[in-house]
Amino acid sequence: MEFDIKDIELADAGLHRIEWADRDMPVLASIRERFERERPLEGVRIGACLHVTTETANLVRTLKAGGAEVYLCASNPLSTQDDTAAALVKHFDIPVFAIKGEDTETYYRHVDAVIDAQPQITMDDGADVVGRIHESRREALEHIVGGTEETTTGVIRLRAMANDRALAYPIIAVNEAKTKHFFDNRYGTGQSTLDGIVRLTNRLLAGRTLVVSGYGWCGKGLAMRAKGMGCDVVVCEVDPTAALEAHMDGFRVMPREEAAKVCDIWVTVTGNLNVIDEPCYRNMKDGAIICNSGHFNSEINIPWLEEHAAKKVELKPMVDEYTLEDGRTIVLLAEGRLVNLSGAEGHPANVMDMSFANQALCAEYMIAHAKEMAPDCYDVPEEIDSRIAALKLETLGVAIDTLTEEQVAYMNSWNQGTV
Repeated sequence: MEFDIKDIELADAGLHRIEWADRDMPVLASIRERFERERPLEGVRIGACLHVTTETANLVRTLKAGGAEVYLCASNPLSTQDDTAAALVKHFDIPVFAIKGEDTETYYRHVDAVIDAQPQITMDDGADVVGRIHESRREALEHIVGGTEETTTGVIRLRAMANDRALAYPIIAVNEAKTKHFFDNRYGTGQSTLDGIVRLTNRLLAGRTLVVSGYGWCGKGLAMRAKGMGCDVVVCEVDPTAALEAHMDGFRVMPREEAAKVCDIWVTVTGNLNVIDEPCYRNMKDGAIICNSGHFNSEINIPWLEEHAAKKVELKPMVDEYTLEDGRTIVLLAEGRLVNLSGAEGHPANVMDMSFANQALCAEYMIAHAKEMAPDCYDVPEEIDSRIAALKLETLGVAIDTLTEEQVAYMNSWNQGTV
């Protein structure tokens, strides 16, 4: 079995962490038990480009239990947990191509290694595998029947491809499942982003002004959690409805040039380009800390900092201080990459339980239905979303009501009005 990881001797430590995460992923565990019995993915090759974390390891275990051959690479150069990668190789016989801190050349070499396995299903977190296949590895399309996508950023890319009629096979947007973005994006990103910032900086959040760029589900969760930690939260938005919602939620809303003047900490979660840019840098006060929790580091214009800084100092790993020509300093965390995965451990297992349950069930769905699906970006089927929510409630010991026959009839009628 081919693989490329940092150190196989880390495997036992990684196994303990994987098993610890699994205790808080009961929905995925129940799917894994069924997959072991039914083997719905028997002989299916899955090429997965995901963050190589303990939670991902439990997804990969589930896919393999269903009969799949899984090949895994990292979806970000800094998010790999090297002990987890080693454990997947040694204890679960999964070919892994991921090393924390790998350079761009190595990153794409690892992506190519997964494509070389001739996957029938692609499982992406940011659409790098899909992009690579469509741009330079089109021979791989011969074997692919469908795919799944985990992130907002990836879905944006896929929908652009679909609109341009460039997408060559059907892909389910797992990110759009209610049991994904309502919980993973909101509660997972909210907690893990602040965890990454605190671990890297050891700064007290209470009393600080924290700017959030983007008020989607990730931004909402981050703003909510930061407020709970005592931050004065400012939101920057381009969408008037989202900006109005942020205002109604009690946050200050202002243009980025104005936010730059007051920010102590700035986090981008937009999926866009150069969100923190020259106009922001010109207005920032001395000592401002900037970071990104969106998928790509392009949200922060790092080349501008590199070009205009008189000095750059690594204060500690993944904490770089840039001194501008006028003497002001700006501190960049985690090279502008995902601060929650680069500086901490990413989302807690409890929310990834639902996200990866969606991945597993959508892979099963794709194998069963891909022949009926045209090349496009699809939402998660409602029955899968509802089933995962019900399973999660069951594992939490939470019971809910059910409609009576009379209520069902009323909800489906049109001729019962005021009485």
